[in-house]
Amino acid sequence: MEHSRKQPDFQCDKTIVLVGMMGAGKTTVGRRLAPRIGLPFFDADSEIEQAAGMSVSELFQRHGEESFREGEARVIARLLDGPAHVLATGGGALTHPETRQLIADKSVAIWLKADTDVLARRATRRGTRPLLATGDPEETLTRLMEAREAYYAAADIHIESQPGPHALTVNLIVDTLAAYLGVAPQQRKILDDG
Repeated sequence: MEHSRKQPDFQCDKTIVLVGMMGAGKTTVGRRLAPRIGLPFFDADSEIEQAAGMSVSELFQRHGEESFREGEARVIARLLDGPAHVLATGGGALTHPETRQLIADKSVAIWLKADTDVLARRATRRGTRPLLATGDPEETLTRLMEAREAYYAAADIHIESQPGPHALTVNLIVDTLAAYLGVAPQQRKILDDG
């Protein structure tokens, strides 16, 4: 991570929550975004797996989606009660009403958007997505997107996941977030991401 050795572009004092469909790049982008704004990074799925002692796929298989969402809501609530950080959420986190409210109340939410074909290509690279385990992935993603789009659209900032290196998307988020937070350009150190 090149940016972890450099000064942040600016120091953010708010928790930034990345929301959006599976495959949008929330975790990968979040890991790169966090050092750019001087915050630690957390991945909700990793935190859930640590707390439960099993993978997300195992949790879905053994306990079902509803039980998983309840556990996810508890983990996200705990993280949002802590110091400012960047948090990558699971694609379905916003289907839980309490999680939606907490994110709205305690963070700046960024919807990381991507086309369904891009999501399908990215989300099926590894067999770790329980909701894509059966059926046509593109069809499933289209159905899930229709059900979740209104939740994602309530985010404070909407960002199109850029084709090519993740640095392009991170740069776009940094610039958009700085404008949203009212951070003046002279307060930011512009870093070359290449």
